[in-house]
Amino acid sequence: MKLGDLGSRICIMGPSNSGKSTLANAIARKRNLDPIHLDQLRHRPHTDWEMRPNEEFQTLHDAALAGERWVMEGNYSRLLPQRLARATGFILLDVSTGASLLRYLRRSWFKHDRRGGLPGGKDSVKWDMLYHIAIRTRGNRSRYAQLFEEIDLPKIQLFSGREITKFYRTEGLTR
Repeated sequence: MKLGDLGSRICIMGPSNSGKSTLANAIARKRNLDPIHLDQLRHRPHTDWEMRPNEEFQTLHDAALAGERWVMEGNYSRLLPQRLARATGFILLDVSTGASLLRYLRRSWFKHDRRGGLPGGKDSVKWDMLYHIAIRTRGNRSRYAQLFEEIDLPKIQLFSGREITKFYRTEGLTR
């Protein structure tokens, strides 16, 4: 399956810190799609990841879905049915827990211009995020794998950083 087979409304899911935001931005540039980062819709800008009320998040989410050309990255399973009903393609990233932890620490300590981060926000290491990546993600991985099998859309699954890098190269994407 090639990137061009995924159409003009692409969902990207995967573990926290697996590269979803970076990939969404690269695809958006290449395919002239609007990049939509669900973390930016879920959390208030210029905060330390303060969540918006559920109703406000859902309103922003659903408004973004109304567009005709987008690549939307993030999980937020509660709103996934709406996304999949509008999507024309799906990408699942499944990098290792170790890689996700390393990306999170590197981003929090050294890289404060995160591609899917909050406007005006600054990432920092948080125990609840470490727990989420190291523990909760294990259960999510099996749910994502099952979801991938059940989705009836053109789809691509990338299992490692090496596969993601190869995808960038073969599709002519830049980070």
